[in-house]
Amino acid sequence: MLGGISIWQLLIVLGIIILIFGTKKLRNVGSDLGGAVKGFKQAVNEGEDKDKDKPQAKVTHEEQPNTYDVRAEEKKSADGVEEREERK
Repeated sequence: MLGGISIWQLLIVLGIIILIFGTKKLRNVGSDLGGAVKGFKQAVNEGEDKDKDKPQAKVTHEEQPNTYDVRAEEKKSADGVEEREERK
């Protein structure tokens, strides 16, 4: 895909972009993008420095079983008919 694009085609596309947006606007976009990348790198490095000072916490994961104790009881209604009811 990209192998079929020659340097002349890239220069033509770049020329059209410069005509549409202008060099001043492209310069501002480039400097804004560069500042954002620089700020991101600084934030990542600061985060790593803070993490080096603190000891790492150990995390244990003990899973509780999802079982419930259920007891069946017989219940007599006013009709005298026995009903089964489960209680948790």
